Amino acid sequence: MPKSEHFSPPLPEIVGTAPAMQDVYRLVRLAAPRSANILLIGETGTGKEVIAKAVHKLSKRADGPFIRVNCGALHENLLESELFGHIKGSFTGAVENKTGRFEAAHGGTIFLDEINSTSHKLQVKLLRVLQEREFERVGESRTIRVDVRVIAATNTSLEQAVEDREFREDLYYRLNVMRLSIPPLRQRKEDIPELARAFLIRAQRQGLAARTFDKSALDLMAAYDWPGNVRELENLVLRLAVLSSDSVITVMDVEREMRMGVAEQTGASLGFEAEIEALLHRYVMGDLVSGGEGEGSNVHESVVNRVERPLIRLALSVTSGNKVRAAQLLGMNRNTLRAKINALGIAED
Repeated sequence: MPKSEHFSPPLPEIVGTAPAMQDVYRLVRLAAPRSANILLIGETGTGKEVIAKAVHKLSKRADGPFIRVNCGALHENLLESELFGHIKGSFTGAVENKTGRFEAAHGGTIFLDEINSTSHKLQVKLLRVLQEREFERVGESRTIRVDVRVIAATNTSLEQAVEDREFREDLYYRLNVMRLSIPPLRQRKEDIPELARAFLIRAQRQGLAARTFDKSALDLMAAYDWPGNVRELENLVLRLAVLSSDSVITVMDVEREMRMGVAEQTGASLGFEAEIEALLHRYVMGDLVSGGEGEGSNVHESVVNRVERPLIRLALSVTSGNKVRAAQLLGMNRNTLRAKINALGIAED
């Protein structure tokens, strides 16, 4: 794209100069120095958290904490405790005092992902924090005041949720002071080759062997619509970095992993037993192995990997990305979890 007076360079840690991203870059630079709340709207996997971090880094709060909360990952009661903290004995399992995420974000930014999933009860408490900058921990009457900037994100229409009385209108207007719409990857295909190369470099920095893409592989990726957006692309590249046997990733490598991804998505709708049956049939038909010794071990490995990937993702989601807690939940040490995250190509949000 030729540069002009309207051209905006990418933001920190963001790759791509596609025209569809120009308004995003411009609005982020406009909004970041101000204190107004921001609402990010975009499909799952478009990189809303990356945009939120860019806002934080360009703001006057850059030296303060950036705290992320996935509001859709926890039950209402657990989410209330996660956001506002609790005192010992306030409910079953509250064995010690806990500092909430809003308190931890004091002087910085809090990013509330999947804000659309919050209950009406929690929306009332969020509205108070946005209006009064104060709250109480669960089980405590002492009021805590905080200075935080709120960036919220949603992958659904909050306007429709307001109309359906699933989301408070007053909270919606408090959040929707500055509104940024993040385009899906299919609307910024010019960026796909650069994104793929960036993810490959990231994989190399994580200790994987150095690899490159040939042009046909990049062309194929650029032609695909990526329903899972940037996250899907990153997962594919990480799998290629782990599984490709050559230093140059070819179009055949990409096609193979794309077929695997489609098969996984299709299998998820069939139920676990049907999914495993379909996997076994693919081995029998020779789609995954060329035959000979080791087929059984390959089947076992594929099944284990298929189960482990969503299980690890769920553990990371429930623990808000805390690998120590996720590893404890899964009954493994942190180093083992890190190795599995890399080997299975699990993107960390």
